[in-house]
Amino acid sequence: MKKTTLSLTATALVLTGTAALAHGHMGKMKVDADGDGLVTRTEMTAHADQMFTRMDANGDGVINAEDRAAHRQERFAKADTNGDGELSQAEMQAMHEARKERREERREARADRREARMAEHFQRMDTDGSGGLSQEELKAMHEARGERGGKRGHGMRGGRGGHRGGMHMLRMADTDGDKSVTRAEFDAALAAHFAKADANGDGAISAEERKTMHETMRAERKAKREARGQ
Repeated sequence: MKKTTLSLTATALVLTGTAALAHGHMGKMKVDADGDGLVTRTEMTAHADQMFTRMDANGDGVINAEDRAAHRQERFAKADTNGDGELSQAEMQAMHEARKERREERREARADRREARMAEHFQRMDTDGSGGLSQEELKAMHEARGERGGKRGHGMRGGRGGHRGGMHMLRMADTDGDKSVTRAEFDAALAAHFAKADANGDGAISAEERKTMHETMRAERKAKREARGQ
């Protein structure tokens, strides 16, 4: 039986896509494909499959050093616009400008998401729909926030999520501890991650469940760091 193995770093990057369920997106690849605010098992699996396929440059079912070299070559060829095998100063500048533009696009996208979350949060607080917050509504908001803080405890905020989340999932996926992850282990990790996030077991992960999962993962990482004496 063919054993499909992945390097630790490569698999972590793939699994980062599932950790991004905490936000409902992963760069340009949106997990919530239909934009209904819920992430289904089908959407999560499709997203992870896209990530796996994109990283497996030669399509042999294994993500390894050859794939990383192929991606480097692809990036070089894209920057080497005149195809002479070297990057001129102008080509280097163009490459940096393109990266800067992509970073700006990501910042703008994050700002849009923050604005949308703020609007949603305000709407939830404005229980009578008056367009403003009364003293009673503000009091209710602070009380609810205090209850959530008490349930979470301290240290929930922190860590960087993203790639760290992928590494956390990777360690869970590598069940035999051989520093590689088979496709079977990969799929099992996806299933376990989804089941953990889908708290009510309805087959879809809501925004609130994503938030809870994100906080839980941060807490688990913090606890492990403290256990190691860091």
